[in-house]
Amino acid sequence: MRKILLFSTKIVISAVLLFLALRKTNFSDVVARLDIGSIGWIALAILIAFLQIAFGALRWRTIAAKCGTRLTSAQALRFNLIGSFFNQALPSSIGGDAIRIWLVRRSSNGWRKAAYSVFIDRAIGSIALAIFVVGTLPWSYQLIGDVNGRYALLLVDFVALAGGAVFLLVGRLRWAWLSKPQTKDVYACSTIANRLIFSWPRGLMILALSLLIHFLSAVVAWSVARSIEAPVSFFQLLELVPPVILITMIPISIAGWGVREATMGLAFGYAGLMVSDGVNVSLLFGVVTFFVGALGGLVWVLTSEKSAVAD
Repeated sequence: MRKILLFSTKIVISAVLLFLALRKTNFSDVVARLDIGSIGWIALAILIAFLQIAFGALRWRTIAAKCGTRLTSAQALRFNLIGSFFNQALPSSIGGDAIRIWLVRRSSNGWRKAAYSVFIDRAIGSIALAIFVVGTLPWSYQLIGDVNGRYALLLVDFVALAGGAVFLLVGRLRWAWLSKPQTKDVYACSTIANRLIFSWPRGLMILALSLLIHFLSAVVAWSVARSIEAPVSFFQLLELVPPVILITMIPISIAGWGVREATMGLAFGYAGLMVSDGVNVSLLFGVVTFFVGALGGLVWVLTSEKSAVAD
């Protein structure tokens, strides 16, 4: 009953935020701005989104190996694609992460190593995103003139960085009580994450892949913006999209729908751009993500993983 209530609440939140974001959107104007040339830009966005998943698979494979789980590049890519499919139907990215754990546990010695690999992969991705946002702050401050917008950006990034720092700090401590059953899993994940991040050259490769994945999110947004000829530059999107994604990761909606549109519109407004363009770009960004997720669903149906999950 509790899970049903939580899921229903997230549906309501997504619906309300989508309504608030879309009520001033002129859909006829969006349709009028789409033409034959738009197909190429949308196709490019889908290709880039697929590359993101591929780079994420390379990062996850490296992390899984450190956790004692062997994954081939093909397996990691396939599992990531299937996870992206489940992300579209279940709250935030929790559904996709759960299915990745379920799938990879067959290649490991048990659930714990599979769960460690996915949790650490998610944590490192979040930390890298926060670092990416910090790296663009000097330009973001020039773009965002609104004081409230600047404070909001600082707050979101500070919370993300603080959470990442605390997570990594736990693995550096040598307190005996951290090895107790209640905390040993978090402690083990933090310890492994430290070994991965602060090792050469593996740590540099993981960081580079993580930053590249977040960079490509801006490329996807720019491609869909070009498809409707929205008056926004790539560098503006490079500054606006990562913070929006950071907020979208909060598990309060279904696959980020509603939160992403409301936040993108707000970010465009703070930057002196058209709020409606921000919402439109976010909607098309979601459509691209949904399409890639659908490809993951096709992979799930056509491979042996579906029967494995059913078992």
